[in-house]
Amino acid sequence: MTASQSSSPRVAVICGPYLSGKTSLLEALLVEAEALKPRNSGNGSFDLGDKSPEARAHGMSTEMNIATVDYLGESWTFLDCPGSVELIQETRNAISVADIAIIVVEPDEEKAISIAPHLKLLDELSVPHILFINKLDSKNVSVRSLMEAFQANCDNPLVLREIPIREADSITGHVDLVSERAFHWEENKTSSLISLPKNLEERETDARTELFESLADFDDELLEKLLEDVVPSSDEIYSNLKKDLSTNLVVPVFFGSATGGHGIRRLMKALRHDVLDISVTAKRLGTEKKTGTQIKIFKTMHAGHAGKVSIGRILQGSVNASDTINRERPASLNQLFGQKLNIVRQAAAGDIIGFTKLNSAKTGEILSLQANAEIDEFCNPPPPLYALAIRTENHGDDVKLSDNLKKVLEEDSSLTSDFDQHTGEQLLYGQGDMHLKLGLEKLTNRSGLTVMTTIPKVAYRETIRKKIEKRVRHRKQSGGHGEFGEVHLVVTPRQRGEGFEFTDTIRGGVVPRQYIPAVNAGVQDAMEKGPLGYGVVDVEVSLVDGKYHSVDSSEMAFRKAGAQAMREALADAGPILLEPQNRVKILVPNVFIARVQKIILGNRGQIFGFDAKPGWIGWDEVSCQMPTSGMQNLIVEIRSATMGVGTFESEFDHLQEVPRNEIQ
Repeated sequence: MTASQSSSPRVAVICGPYLSGKTSLLEALLVEAEALKPRNSGNGSFDLGDKSPEARAHGMSTEMNIATVDYLGESWTFLDCPGSVELIQETRNAISVADIAIIVVEPDEEKAISIAPHLKLLDELSVPHILFINKLDSKNVSVRSLMEAFQANCDNPLVLREIPIREADSITGHVDLVSERAFHWEENKTSSLISLPKNLEERETDARTELFESLADFDDELLEKLLEDVVPSSDEIYSNLKKDLSTNLVVPVFFGSATGGHGIRRLMKALRHDVLDISVTAKRLGTEKKTGTQIKIFKTMHAGHAGKVSIGRILQGSVNASDTINRERPASLNQLFGQKLNIVRQAAAGDIIGFTKLNSAKTGEILSLQANAEIDEFCNPPPPLYALAIRTENHGDDVKLSDNLKKVLEEDSSLTSDFDQHTGEQLLYGQGDMHLKLGLEKLTNRSGLTVMTTIPKVAYRETIRKKIEKRVRHRKQSGGHGEFGEVHLVVTPRQRGEGFEFTDTIRGGVVPRQYIPAVNAGVQDAMEKGPLGYGVVDVEVSLVDGKYHSVDSSEMAFRKAGAQAMREALADAGPILLEPQNRVKILVPNVFIARVQKIILGNRGQIFGFDAKPGWIGWDEVSCQMPTSGMQNLIVEIRSATMGVGTFESEFDHLQEVPRNEIQ
C-alpha cells in the first residue's frame, strides 16, 4: 500500500517498561499529526496524557491514554499504556485490538530484560510490533551493544532500520538503511536531509547487508539475489519488511528522542507504510468468520456526567448512533482525544469508539448488534499477587463503599474484591502494592470515603492430636418446661484434608432420632472457634450414648449439649495450630535464581526443583512450597530482586502444623 492509498482506521499501541518515555512519544506523534502544539521542553507536565489525579500525584501513567487523530488523510488511534508491570492488564487489553505495537525502551543494556513481559504478550496474540529506542540523544551508547542486549530477550530477529550519525559523544542524526538517505536532527523540527558522512559509508554498507540477510531468511527469492551478489531494489526491501512485520516474523528497530522530536516523522512514515488494515486484525481475532457488526470492548471508564463509557474497536461492519448493541442502545458514540469525548453519528470498521451508558458491556467482551456478547479469554486478568483488607472509617459507609468499589473494579479487571468467610475481612486483590494503592486512591478521589487498610489475617485452622471421649449433660430449669439433653461424644483426629465427619451409634432410643441432627449442629457450632481461636478441621465425632427427658428435651437442648461437649473435648484433646501451605511456582530470568532461592528460604519455603520455562529463553520456573504467612510481600520481594519482571503463581495445597518457634 502506498502513501496515497486510503486505508481503514488503524490502531497503534504504545507500550514498554516504566520510565521509557511512552507518553512523551504519544505526544510527539500527535505533534507530528498536528493534533498538538510542540511542547515547551521546560514544562514537566503532559498536554494530553496522564491527567488523572493518581497519575499527577505519582508522576507516572496509571491508565491508558487514548487519542484519535487524522494524519495525511488517514485515521490513527494511539493507545498509550502504563509502564508499571503491575498495570500490564491495560497493555493486554489494548493489544487485543491493535494493528501494531510500538515497544518503547531506554538505551540501557542493563534494563533490556524489562521488555520480556511485553514481548511475550505480543507474541501470544501474534501482534506485529516494532522497537523504538527512546532518549538516544541523551546517552553515549553503542547501538550494536543495545541490539545484542535486546535480542537476548526477543524470540524474533531484531532488524535495525537505521544507523546513528555521531558528532563527538552525541548522536545527531540517522541514516535510513533502505533509502540510504542521511538526516540531521533538528530540535523539535523536521530533520534536514544531508549527504551520507564519509566515515559512515562502510558501517552503512555492513548494516544494510545485515538487514538484507535477516529478511532473506524468510524469502527464497531475496536469498538467491544475495547469493548472486545482486542488490535488491528499495521497493523489494520495503515489500519484504512489510510482509515479515505483518506476519510477526521480524521486529524492526528505530531510534530517536520523543522529547526532542527526533526520529518521530521517520517512525510515523514506517507506520503508514507497513501497518495493515483492520481486516488483518479481525482475521487474527477470528471475527472474520462471523456475520454482521463485531465490536471488541477493551476498556471501561466512568467519566463524570457522561457516566459509564465502554471503549471498543469496531472489528467489522459499522455502527450508527441509533443502533442497538447487545440489546441496548448507547446514549452516544464518541471519538476520544485524551479526556475529551467527541460525539459522532456513525463509525466504521477500524474505528475506536466510546459508547456511553452501554451498561451491560464488560471489558473483554465482543459485542454485536443483536446476539449475546462473547468473552475474549485473552483479556482475562492474571491471578492476583497481593492483597489488603479494607474497611470504611465509618461503618455506615459500607453501602457507599460497595457501589464505588464496583465502578473501580469495572475499570480495572485485574483488581478484584471478595469477602473472606474465614477471617471476616473484605479483601482487595491486585498485582502489587502500587496497584492496590492506585486503586484505593481512585476510590477515595471519586467517593470521598476514607478507606482503612490492614494486612490480611492468615486463615489459620486448628485440629487435635489425640482421641478423647466426653459426656456432658445440659440441664436448665426456669419454670414450666426446662431444657435437658445428655450426650456422650467420641472425638477422633483425622488425616490432613479429610475434613469433618459426624456419625452416631445410638441404640435403643437413648437419644431420639429427631434430636441427633441437633447434636451434629451443636458440634459444628463449637468447631467454628476452637480453644486456640480458629476454626477446627479434620476431626471425626461420633455420638455413642446419651439420655433424654420426655418433657424437657428438645432440639435446642441437645444442640447446646453437643456444643458444650465438643468445646470441652477440643480443649482436652491436645489442640494444635495449622497454617495454610501453598504450592508456588516462581517465574524469573535464570540470572536471578540465587536471589530467588534466598527469598524462598527467608519466608520458610521449601524448594522442590527448577525447570526451564517453556517458550521463554533464559527463564526458569522454581517450584516450591510456602506458608501463606510468608507470602504477603512475596511479589514485592521478587520484583525487587529481578528488576521488576519476576512473578509467581500459587494455589492452596494443604494445612500444616505451625512450628512451635513460629507461634507467638
